[in-house]
Amino acid sequence: MKKIIVFGASGDTGHYFIKYFLDHYNGDEYEVIASGTRHTDYFTSLGVRYIPVDITDKSAFEALPQDDVYGIVDLAGVMPARMKGYDPYKYIDVNITGNLNILEYCRRTHADRILFAQSFGDIKNYSEEDPILTVKMPRNFSFTSDHTVYVMSKNFAVDLIENYHQMYGLKRFIFRLPTIYLYSPIDYYYVDGVKHKIGYRALIDKAITGDPIQVWGDPSRKKDMVYVKDFCQMLYKALFVDLDVGYYNVGTGIGTSLLNQVKGMVDVFSGEKKSEISFAPDKPNAPQYIMDITPAINDLGYKPEYDYISMLKDFKKEMELEREGV
Repeated sequence: MKKIIVFGASGDTGHYFIKYFLDHYNGDEYEVIASGTRHTDYFTSLGVRYIPVDITDKSAFEALPQDDVYGIVDLAGVMPARMKGYDPYKYIDVNITGNLNILEYCRRTHADRILFAQSFGDIKNYSEEDPILTVKMPRNFSFTSDHTVYVMSKNFAVDLIENYHQMYGLKRFIFRLPTIYLYSPIDYYYVDGVKHKIGYRALIDKAITGDPIQVWGDPSRKKDMVYVKDFCQMLYKALFVDLDVGYYNVGTGIGTSLLNQVKGMVDVFSGEKKSEISFAPDKPNAPQYIMDITPAINDLGYKPEYDYISMLKDFKKEMELEREGV
């Protein structure tokens, strides 16, 4: 049986993808294997092999299958949102050295393809002039933030993958990710190494309790609200597409204004007591961007299944299932 190894499977997007694969693959030609660094029994309950691997340790890859490796889904990495304090060495160790070890594993096992999750931090600066971000935009990012080394490490990993594609024929599919919306019991992240509540989780909490919600800045600014299950759809289709390369923006191609984001949260999450919405135009603006998904539509037959409201409804369902211990 051919093996599909998912690195970073114990992370938020990783475990969603494992579940998506199991829900959509009905054949017996491929086996999906989860790999990560966290201790978890989640995959055992799904009937999926889980092999802990520290990707910065070359010898750790000996625990993985060495034959019949078909595809690698590389979701492993260190990111600023999960970094307490600031340690740029971790970006080099994990995002560069670790991913080089993954590529060497691909080469040794003659894997057919690798799917890699890149940050959209390399192009998001364009969005203030024009919110529509395309795949072919040249890199344009700040060299003066806590995200700089992170973005550079992801860019270099993409270049390493291109090297292995051209030298060894490894098929490569790159996915440029903005914020991927999903339910997780972890509702905080780090900004400049300092812990903060995730913005949209704070708004959802206010909607649940019916507390007032203040809309900051320009309420008409739009953002591409892509759900994790649509990202999983992209990955799944890229595993089996008859192509050698692909470079894709992850998104819906549709922008939802900040005001409509808040209204949707109130409609979906509020009970009898509805949150009152007020405006604070003097406060900072929210980010704006819309991901051009044309290449994914053309190459993969990708079609987003979740609009903004259906995303929120599914998010609420996932939240309730987790609270019920399902």
